[in-house]
Amino acid sequence: MEFVFVFILGAAIGSFLNVLILRTPLDQNISFPASHCMSCNTPLKFYHNIPILSWLFLKGKCAFCGEKISMQYPLIEILSALVFLFSAMKLGMTFQAFGIALTFVLLLSLSVIDYRYKMVPDSINLAALTVAILSVTSLTHLAYNFQNALLFAGGFTLLRFYLSYALKKEAMGEADIMIAATMGAILGIPLALAAIFIGALLALPALLLTQGESDDSKQLPFIPFLAMGAWIALMFDGHISTYLAGLYG
Repeated sequence: MEFVFVFILGAAIGSFLNVLILRTPLDQNISFPASHCMSCNTPLKFYHNIPILSWLFLKGKCAFCGEKISMQYPLIEILSALVFLFSAMKLGMTFQAFGIALTFVLLLSLSVIDYRYKMVPDSINLAALTVAILSVTSLTHLAYNFQNALLFAGGFTLLRFYLSYALKKEAMGEADIMIAATMGAILGIPLALAAIFIGALLALPALLLTQGESDDSKQLPFIPFLAMGAWIALMFDGHISTYLAGLYG
């Protein structure tokens, strides 16, 4: 029964994520106006906003004008619900599990925004980093998270300078540095490094397909792959840690 509640909570937060994804890149208020159809601007009733179920009952169409509702809405709600569910199953019904799940769904929203708009809002990025650092069970753990966030932020900043100098162009954005800091806070140094490697492997096929594209609108967004790499590292942390221990001793 607890896991059912966690799933519902995750879906409800996913519904709010859709608002963030839609309004934040346009610099719109996330609270006002109230939810409305993007085609006819008719305000929605409360029963039109039930996560996942409303989209199914309405058959993916607006109840007023009949315009199609993007599949993004139920997909984000389902993914958010699953993130919360698997986090609770992995880490238990704890504040830490809630914080880590919230961090990952914020990374999910950043991934969608990065993919759709080729931008990364600082407000959401900072929120993810802050929640990641505060997702602790003790003050000692808080200091550990903060230390790892600083190490990864500093390391990526240094890497940014070197790569930019070598390539004679901006090689990495400030948003990537913040994402790396978030990964360091959540996973710790060894797992975060493994997550970055996994993310790079996942991005490689897509990178090869977009090679030679000069149009900025066709450039490959890297945040979705980093987020997926971090999630895989979290879910399979035991196996990855065992492998790294065997590899390096």
